[in-house]
This record gives sequence, structure tokens and C-alpha cells, in this order.
Amino acid sequence: MQPEDAYVLVIEDNPDNLLVMTDLLRMTGVKYINSRASGRQGIKLALSLPRVDLILLDIQLPYEDGYAVLKAIRTAPELQHIRVVAVTANVLPQDVAKARAAGFDGFIGKPLDFDRFPQQITEILQGGAVWRAR
Repeated sequence: MQPEDAYVLVIEDNPDNLLVMTDLLRMTGVKYINSRASGRQGIKLALSLPRVDLILLDIQLPYEDGYAVLKAIRTAPELQHIRVVAVTANVLPQDVAKARAAGFDGFIGKPLDFDRFPQQITEILQGGAVWRAR
């Protein structure tokens, strides 16, 4: 799938990070972007949308962390097919390993690398995986 055909949901509670990620997604060619500031809101929105191809999920969220949100996504039959990528400032090797073990489809470290982000998103949308923290 090409970025211009993808429907992406960003679950990110920090308004500045959300703005940066949304701008970078648009620069990558993604036209269909939705966002929510909490995991609960994100799951509710994903269930109501006719299509979601990729969820970019912050790990440190209010009320529940990204791991709890991922578990809810993976147990919902309507959502479990969606690719979910962890996006976090926790970028130590053990953080990457924890995300992989939890069942994420990829890992993108913060701060986002403006030069690499478009390629990372394209690679993920085309079925590849990104597991580099930096």
C-alpha cells in the first residue's frame, strides 16, 4: 500500500508531538489521518471508522499505557488486523525488545527523524517492519 492510499490513526497525547507527526505524515503523502489523545478514545474511534490501515501509538498515555491499548486492539476482532507501531521516547534496546515481545508491528523512536520518517512509514505500509530506535 502506498502512503496516499492509507488511513492512519495517531494516538498521541502531546499536542506538539501530534502536530509534528501529522505534518510528517502529510509530507509522506498520507491524506487520511485521524488522531486521538488517549487510548480509549483511539480505540473507540478505530471501531467507528470504516477503515484503519495503521495505528501510530504512543507508549506513555494518560489512563493506560500503549501496551494496554495494544492488548485491547489485539483482542478486538474488528481491529486485530491493523498494523500498530509503537512511537516512544523510551528508546533503549530493552524498550525495543519489550515492544516487539508485546506484539507491536514496529517501533519508531522519538524525537522523530524528519529525514527517515517518510521512509519508515512507507516501509511499514508496504508490509515491512521498522525496529530501530534511532
